[in-house]
Amino acid sequence: METTSPPVASAAGNLLHGYRPPTGVFDEMFDAAGAVRAPWQSFHDALGKLGRLEFTQRWQDAREQLRLNGVTYNLHGDSRGLDRTWQLDPVPLIIAEAEAKKLEAGLIQRAQLLEAILQDLYGKQLLLQECLIPPELIFANSAFLRPCHGITFTKNRYLALVAFDFARDPAGNFVVISHRSQAPSGAGYALENRIVMARMLPEFFRDCNVQRIAMFFRTFRENLRSWAPHNRDNPRIVLMTPGPRNETYFEHAYLARYLGYTLVEGGDLTVRDQRVYLKLLDGLQPVDVILRRLDDVYCDPLELKPDSFLGVPGLVQAVRSGNVVVANALGCGLAESPGLIPYLPALCRRLLGSDLYLPSAQTFWCGDPLQLDHVISHLERMVVKSAFPGQRHEPTFGFKLSRSERLKLAEQIQSNPIAYVGQEQLQLSTSPVMTEAGVQPRHLLVRSYLTPSEGSFTVMPGGLTRYSATPDTTIVSVVKGGGSKDTWIQTSGPVSTFTMLRSTTGEVELSRGGGDLPSRAADNLFWLGRYVERTEGIVRLLRGIFVRLIEKSDLSEAPELPLLMRALTSLTRINPAHIGEMPEAILANPQVELLPLVYDRERVGSLAFNLRAVYRTAASVRDRISLDMWRVISSLEMPQLPDPTKAPSNGHVEQITFSDTLDVLSNLIMNLAAFGGLAAESMTRGHGWRFLDMGRKLERSFATIQLLKETLVPAIPVEAPLLEALLEIADSLMTFRRRYLSHVETAAVLDLLLADDSNPRSLVFQLEMLRENVLRLPQNGVRAGRSMEQRVALSLVTAVQLVDIEQLAQVSTQGTRLNLEELLDGLDAELPQLAEAISHHFLSHLQISRHLAGNK
Repeated sequence: METTSPPVASAAGNLLHGYRPPTGVFDEMFDAAGAVRAPWQSFHDALGKLGRLEFTQRWQDAREQLRLNGVTYNLHGDSRGLDRTWQLDPVPLIIAEAEAKKLEAGLIQRAQLLEAILQDLYGKQLLLQECLIPPELIFANSAFLRPCHGITFTKNRYLALVAFDFARDPAGNFVVISHRSQAPSGAGYALENRIVMARMLPEFFRDCNVQRIAMFFRTFRENLRSWAPHNRDNPRIVLMTPGPRNETYFEHAYLARYLGYTLVEGGDLTVRDQRVYLKLLDGLQPVDVILRRLDDVYCDPLELKPDSFLGVPGLVQAVRSGNVVVANALGCGLAESPGLIPYLPALCRRLLGSDLYLPSAQTFWCGDPLQLDHVISHLERMVVKSAFPGQRHEPTFGFKLSRSERLKLAEQIQSNPIAYVGQEQLQLSTSPVMTEAGVQPRHLLVRSYLTPSEGSFTVMPGGLTRYSATPDTTIVSVVKGGGSKDTWIQTSGPVSTFTMLRSTTGEVELSRGGGDLPSRAADNLFWLGRYVERTEGIVRLLRGIFVRLIEKSDLSEAPELPLLMRALTSLTRINPAHIGEMPEAILANPQVELLPLVYDRERVGSLAFNLRAVYRTAASVRDRISLDMWRVISSLEMPQLPDPTKAPSNGHVEQITFSDTLDVLSNLIMNLAAFGGLAAESMTRGHGWRFLDMGRKLERSFATIQLLKETLVPAIPVEAPLLEALLEIADSLMTFRRRYLSHVETAAVLDLLLADDSNPRSLVFQLEMLRENVLRLPQNGVRAGRSMEQRVALSLVTAVQLVDIEQLAQVSTQGTRLNLEELLDGLDAELPQLAEAISHHFLSHLQISRHLAGNK
């Protein structure tokens, strides 16, 4: 159990008042006497000048910026779902220039060493022949990819990006804990941390003389460009992601946009004649470099992992043929094995002719009998890990186990010793972290990134610092509730002013490109448009219903309500208590059915369910939508219904009223209107916008057809309230009143909502826009005549344009509008054919669709 030191001597504007670093541990900001360490003095002084209140306010603003920017880390099974906001602490980690130089030399040496080890193990394997590495450590490791043995790479480089996790020991020395050589994560989060902190504390950056990190990303980007086997002047580089459910998907989309790469999933790529192609709407385009964020074995189901749906069949053969570069090279995950760590000193002397500059945490591979005995004898101070990263074995901390549990763990290790390593637990250093309970010490782990440069490596002058969830745990993990810090490397020289943002000076080649839209992205944009418009249709109908439930005392005052209820059932495909057949029973106690239909996220078809679909689909195209549009989508939130089984101690459960819900619906309409405005005014009219717009127009057409079918086909004695409700729901009431000063008539309403091509809410307007968009879609081949989707779109428009409104408004002797019913039934049957034709022609994939089944 750690003990704490007395409070630090300095308070820095009372922000650090009461901060108590634990004893026996190196604290980054304060020494054992409570004095501020030299690298932190400028920060500490600036903090005192700024004051606690101003610093706290800036921190709150920064957290809000992270939320609005949608900076997330997906935690499966977390109570906050798959969109947990990234946790950034406003107090950075500061490393002095002299220390940073020593650290840099040690990290560069390690990167060179890992590169040399990979070159040997996938080449001549001299290290195995010379018994410098036990064969079991390699051949029993699933990360050793036999199909990749013997493959040669451009400039003989395996590592385009490599990362090392390191920490300080109690004496303040840096110690390397682990390697990340497969597809290192976190560089994008480090970049976002830096951008947020630079905006929050610009004067602190100036006073502390902090190095920028943009130059590192330029070097990284230039590496990938120069490694391209073809088209080196203008290679096509893509960033391959496992998909939006991956923990770090935000980072994938963020880096793709920052570096100017196309974000792809495995299904977006195909191999033809040993070359990799990107499947675009305009056809296949060759790919030169793949920056992967996908684990090795998932990259090619043909040669690596047969049950993978994430990779590209034939990718290994394309790499083997030299037609594409994958960065990092397939098989690099082998170097992540902690079982290699005990052998690194000897390997460094053999391959680089020098001793390791930076020590590793004391690590023992249990496949060696002597090392096994040491681990078993000292389990209480060991962290037991898997020797092979692919096994996903959670680290086990020996000090947390009882005697019987340690005995059981020892038996488990001895049953298969080559699969385990023991690592001496390190007392990680601490640093102040702002929490809701005040400033507290947290243990730190730093991840530093390197990329090749001029025959060596260059180190990012920064990195991703992570801290533990509580003061008394040394487990540093974002998954376990920890957070992150920006990492500041000080310099005595001038700070580089380089930025990756485009310069406003200099000549550029004019272009109107940007049409590289994969069919998967088109599919997601198409469904984003559908979900957004479906949601708006439900919201507008619900608002009309709730207004009448609040204003009318009984059913006799609102004869339109049963028909609106029936339309709600048709639109949501939810039939609560047979709405429409028993309206009196529902209207007698509407909260029972209507409130869950609004708020229940698990109820398929509910408003909350559709809003979640909007967010999830938008997250799949983060790299395709603007920050403003993403902020609008993030604002589409629904409060949850109180759970009566979890009442507070006073027994009172807060109730959501119809008035509360009406406010929620009105706010949603405003935000959905903002989305529509951004789509209409801020998106270039490329294929991406076209598919988004087609999705919206299709869904609005569906909603209009269903609304009119359920309300106007059956005639009721008094229709004026119903007609006003329809105009209000269709956002056409003001237009109608400007045109018709007298009372509402059915024919006039039908004309405005069905056949008026000047009304952007009318059905014919949606269908005409659909036809125009379909005509502008890319058409492959030279076949004469119209495509299937063009024929269906033209048929739909013509059917509405040729209608006789007076005939549609006529009521038959059976009390229904038969002509209107016939028209709407025909459109209702034909409109799904258009959606199917578009999907079949442009959006079909080998991968199973992740979208929910639509209403049609």
